[in-house]
Amino acid sequence: METGIENEKKETMQLGVSGLGGWLILIQIGLYLSITMLIIQIIGNDLEALTGETWQLLTSKDSLYYDLLWKPYLLFGSVYNIMNFIFILYILIQFYRKKSMVPRLMIIFYSLSMLIGIVDYVFIQQIAIAKELEDGGSLKDIVRSVLACLIWIPYFLKSERVMNTFIK
Repeated sequence: METGIENEKKETMQLGVSGLGGWLILIQIGLYLSITMLIIQIIGNDLEALTGETWQLLTSKDSLYYDLLWKPYLLFGSVYNIMNFIFILYILIQFYRKKSMVPRLMIIFYSLSMLIGIVDYVFIQQIAIAKELEDGGSLKDIVRSVLACLIWIPYFLKSERVMNTFIK
């Protein structure tokens, strides 16, 4: 008669590679770094841009730096950062619960990050002062996002570890 532990070992051997190790460690690190960067962005930039002198400087029609698009740009960026923070927290919770929805969530995360990078770049190109001050960082971010999509989306679609780990 087999014990529960022996049955578990047999199931694990039949599944192949599974667990939160391997390349999934890089995914975890990336998610935690993203959360850290979002906290810094929200506290350091977004709150200041929406409540401080920056808002007045960029959105007041009397200002030299005024542009009609500053308000939607600043609001869009702030709302996106907050929603992205919540989304990443949700992904992490599902990640550690090993839910089957995690691969889809990660594909959405990478695709959305690339799409928002493109929208951000288009916004910047429409605001004269922002366009002048743009140092190529937005294009670099888009390239990084495209590369992340090219690497991680196929990984989440094809990886044996992913298929065997996120099964609940």
